[in-house]
Amino acid sequence: MSTYSMAQVEVLTGIKAHTLRVWEKRFNLLEPLRTATNIRFYSDEQLIKLVNVGILLRNGHKISWVDKMSMSEIENRVKKILHEPTDNNEDVQGLTLAMIDLNEADFDTILKVHLLRKGLLFTIIDLIYPFLHHVGILWNMRKALPAQEHFISNLIRKKIISSIDAMPSPAKNAPRILMYLMEGEHHEIGLLVAHFIAADLGYKVYYLGQNVPSENILEVMEISKADLVMTMFLTPKQTKVLKNIEKVIKNINKPLLISCNLENFNFFNEYDNVNYVKDPQDFISFLTDFKTRLEA
Repeated sequence: MSTYSMAQVEVLTGIKAHTLRVWEKRFNLLEPLRTATNIRFYSDEQLIKLVNVGILLRNGHKISWVDKMSMSEIENRVKKILHEPTDNNEDVQGLTLAMIDLNEADFDTILKVHLLRKGLLFTIIDLIYPFLHHVGILWNMRKALPAQEHFISNLIRKKIISSIDAMPSPAKNAPRILMYLMEGEHHEIGLLVAHFIAADLGYKVYYLGQNVPSENILEVMEISKADLVMTMFLTPKQTKVLKNIEKVIKNINKPLLISCNLENFNFFNEYDNVNYVKDPQDFISFLTDFKTRLEA
């Protein structure tokens, strides 16, 4: 069983610590666990309940009513909310619950509602990226089990790949972009999102995937004649790994797009052909401008 501090519960549920303390005194909603030194902490079940309660409160329910509901009543009302159009925050919370419970049906339902309203691109920007950031908070807290993270990542991965496969072929004169993850990097969702965005904007994408040796990049650049290269990494990297990327920078003579922690990107500041990608919208803007310049 995982446990969560009050500060962690506040981040994950959106319910303020002060509010949790007030509820503890006034209602029977839940009783936090206590350490030997009397510090509050919460179990998995309590976290799930509080995520559900937060969703109900943001959708017009009063805490005095919720306090009298059984857990099954709370869950049924939340499912009704999540199976209808809601704001992005509720969708992120719903996907978090689906991940914790390994509930593919609920994940799929929430995603389908969003896809019907906004399409895949804006579902990625407005829902998937905020959710992955939320999962990152769990991961950094060491509260997301690897199995949970892999479960939800593979569901997202399948959706993106099926959408990419359904896209029409790019024009023969389309700009070309090569995408890869460096050796030791396996978090592929962000790169798949980039693949979808580039293909949607009319680019020919050479997608190498994860864990690619640096020397292979130079070989593929020769074959593909790519106009751009993109890579990304999530975790902090040692200087040795950053220098492997530097080898690519020095030998490709093409713009390189990097999505990573800004502190790591500072390692590459001296190179004029390296561009920082902050988020999907930033990536879209860069590709749109780059394509316009090529076609001019």
